[in-house]
Amino acid sequence: MANDDRAESTDLKILESRIDELIETCRRLKSENHSLKSEQNNLNEQHARLMEKTRVARARIETMIDRLKALERS
Repeated sequence: MANDDRAESTDLKILESRIDELIETCRRLKSENHSLKSEQNNLNEQHARLMEKTRVARARIETMIDRLKALERS
């Protein structure tokens, strides 16, 4: 019986250790997830700014082309 108690105690310690590892893994993953979401938000904002700059540049270029065509006609 003493051996059974020791084996059970060892099994419980192993289980407790694995549970602690799982808890730490969950904490780490939660932190990484938070960081990734923040980075994704930053990238989305940067993308939106770049898209707006592209739209403005396109409009300016189209205006310049129209002006050049008008000069060509006159």
